[in-house]
Amino acid sequence: MTPIRLTWLAVPVLNTLFQIFTKLGAAQLGNTGGMAWLENALTSHWILAAIAVEIICFFIWMTVLAELDLSKAFPLSGISYVLVIATGWFAFGEPIVGFQIVGSGLILAGVWLIAGARQA
Repeated sequence: MTPIRLTWLAVPVLNTLFQIFTKLGAAQLGNTGGMAWLENALTSHWILAAIAVEIICFFIWMTVLAELDLSKAFPLSGISYVLVIATGWFAFGEPIVGFQIVGSGLILAGVWLIAGARQA
């Protein structure tokens, strides 16, 4: 099995950071519409931070794909689901229900199984 590199774990962390910044940007924008919304979005530091994080994540993802098979690399992004649930609870006070905990465990188990699978 190939050892896990920190750059591989950066992808789900950056994806989670993107979701946090997008959530904060959406809250900042509110329900404005039309051109005012677009102008506010393009000047929001949260939205601009989200875009910057996504660009950085893209380049790291390209590095990961150069090192791993797609079938092993892509499941790493599933860790983002677990991180977003935890961040929603921790940063935004969103409730976590039992099914989310069970689902998170299944996601992590699935990523672990896929990452450890050997080709015949």
